[in-house]
Amino acid sequence: MKAFDIAVLTTGDELLNGELADTNTGTIATALSHYGYRLRCSLSVPDQEKEIEAALSYLTQHVQVVIITGGLGSTGDDLTARAAARATGQRLAINEQALEMVHSWFRSRNRQMEPSNERQALLPINARPIQNPLGTAPGFRLQHGACELFFLPGVPNEMQAMFEKTVLPSLQQLHPPSAARQQRSFKLFGLPEPKIDALIPYQKLPEGVEVAFALDYPLVLVKLRADGEDADQKLDQAEALLQLELGEHIMARGQETPEGNVGRLLINANLSLSLAESCTGGMIASMLTSQPGASAFLERAAVTYADSAKLDWLQVPRPLLQQHGAVSEQCARAMAIGLRHATGTDLALSITGIAGPDGGTAEKPVGTVFLALASPEGVHVKGYQFNGDRAKVQRMSAFMALEWLRRFALRLQDNFRKG
Repeated sequence: MKAFDIAVLTTGDELLNGELADTNTGTIATALSHYGYRLRCSLSVPDQEKEIEAALSYLTQHVQVVIITGGLGSTGDDLTARAAARATGQRLAINEQALEMVHSWFRSRNRQMEPSNERQALLPINARPIQNPLGTAPGFRLQHGACELFFLPGVPNEMQAMFEKTVLPSLQQLHPPSAARQQRSFKLFGLPEPKIDALIPYQKLPEGVEVAFALDYPLVLVKLRADGEDADQKLDQAEALLQLELGEHIMARGQETPEGNVGRLLINANLSLSLAESCTGGMIASMLTSQPGASAFLERAAVTYADSAKLDWLQVPRPLLQQHGAVSEQCARAMAIGLRHATGTDLALSITGIAGPDGGTAEKPVGTVFLALASPEGVHVKGYQFNGDRAKVQRMSAFMALEWLRRFALRLQDNFRKG
């Protein structure tokens, strides 16, 4: 069957004034792409009946399917059903099937239904209700000319459940998809996007393989995409080429996370770790422990923020702090040495710096960060100058620390294989 176009329309003042981020469009787009469908466009409009009506009127003339989220609640600003009736030239009426869905939701939970909830069953006369297993607001489906419209609540978990259970199967029945688009994604660290782009051997990639970029600071996401029955084979070839040129900078693939991979590498290498964080305030420990199984390698972690913590817990000499300061190569080294002495772990990583916005000097501006890693091989220390606001400096510092751990474990692994 020939390709057809799908649009997403999200409604809500909160999406346009910055109060909430629109996650529904991304959820729908990801699912559609996975099953081989094309999302042509997405629109967001406020909770205004005329705006919703105008958007629906426009979209139904340009695409074959519109998926609408939001505005199906029981309050006065839930106007999507009214706008849908106006856009399709229908009148509103209580839909008995939808009304029973609302009543059933309250009965199943032994809760009293408010009179205002009945308006959730007030739908265009030709609407076909869609069961909402997680909330009170039924969705509904309409056909207008050659366009099929699916109306879903704006609450993300309700929307996703209804989309997967009802909308997606309906799409597959109406328009059987072509071969699903395949994708491989890679999270790279340590190179800017233009440099990565310059290193990708585009001329050697198999025909039909597309390359896309995205940013998740400080990571650069590279995505390889291909269609057709031989998509996997093409992507295997493209991935091998990417690995050859950029492999050392790939921190994670697909659904993997950099912190999850670091943890796995440390476990495989049978390395124990302790952390002493200053400018990152526990961010590194938080990232590592967000993954299950962190207790297999992380012995302890501390936020040694004040000088007193560095003196008392890490045994950093007071004269060193007085002479060089807490943000210095000497202090980072002493922190790592004191930490490893106190814990006995294989690796002891310390970090100290000036995240800003205050505290910088001409000699040590905001963004000055020192990392140190103590291991059986000795102590490695390096200073960096990171750019950006406080959040960016902290995030970049944490990822650099993860990169140090990743590369140490990989080098140990490679040496073991060679030996």
